[in-house]
Amino acid sequence: MGWEILPGRAFPPRWRRGRSRGAAGGRVIAVVCALWFCEEKPMGDIGYGYGSECHLLRWMGRHRALFDARVAEAIGRAGTPMHWLDAKFRAGALWPDVELKGLEFLKDDAVWGQRWKESFEGEWKAFWPTGAGIHNWDAVGWCGGNERELVLVEAKAHVRELDTKCGAKHPKSTEKIQGALKRTREAFGVPDADWMSRYYQYANRLAALHFLRTQGISARLLFIYFVGDSVRGGCECPQDRAGWEEPLRQQYEALRLPEAGLEQHGVHKLFLHVCQPICP
Repeated sequence: MGWEILPGRAFPPRWRRGRSRGAAGGRVIAVVCALWFCEEKPMGDIGYGYGSECHLLRWMGRHRALFDARVAEAIGRAGTPMHWLDAKFRAGALWPDVELKGLEFLKDDAVWGQRWKESFEGEWKAFWPTGAGIHNWDAVGWCGGNERELVLVEAKAHVRELDTKCGAKHPKSTEKIQGALKRTREAFGVPDADWMSRYYQYANRLAALHFLRTQGISARLLFIYFVGDSVRGGCECPQDRAGWEEPLRQQYEALRLPEAGLEQHGVHKLFLHVCQPICP
């Protein structure tokens, strides 16, 4: 039966209860599963052996030395040590952790913490809404020692994860986001383009990077694209690097971003295979 594909803990609690309802219940959950596999889930619902968060945790926890080396190389600082910040705890969740959000992690930094208290927090709130739709980072770290650079990580394992749109409801929040994206487009030399729909998450990550750099913080944004994830529920999971090329080309084209010039703005990408040290 379809609902036996994964252990029960892989499903949200409200869906797991349906497993005991017999064949009919199993069929219903099998249909729901197809959608669940392809949804962008919160950290509390990490995929059981699949998905970008699962594979990122594997690489960072079980293959840390190789992961750090690949990241440093991808951002143009090969051989430079990495220091990753810890996630926060969240009681009562299946996975009792929560991603770092917005730029809140700066308040605890030895160098930037005082600046955060004095003015940085207010400047950030003026630039971007800090409510429910704030940035959730897959990983945040510092590269280097005396000459540190902030590294913000966004990871993807299937193509549908690229497709996001702005969900802001309050007019003031929408206006603030539109203004921030407009200033970011100008900084990237992009003519007027729709950054509020289809590839909104990519665009809002660029906006956070732009803000940090305008405030004097040396920062880089790294998009990690996993290769070889198991295909579930009809998701399009690229099985080699070439499988990401067309979806990413469409993304850059829609946002009117010149891919060749992104690195000079501190935007990088890294392809990681889920079970091989070198990505084909």
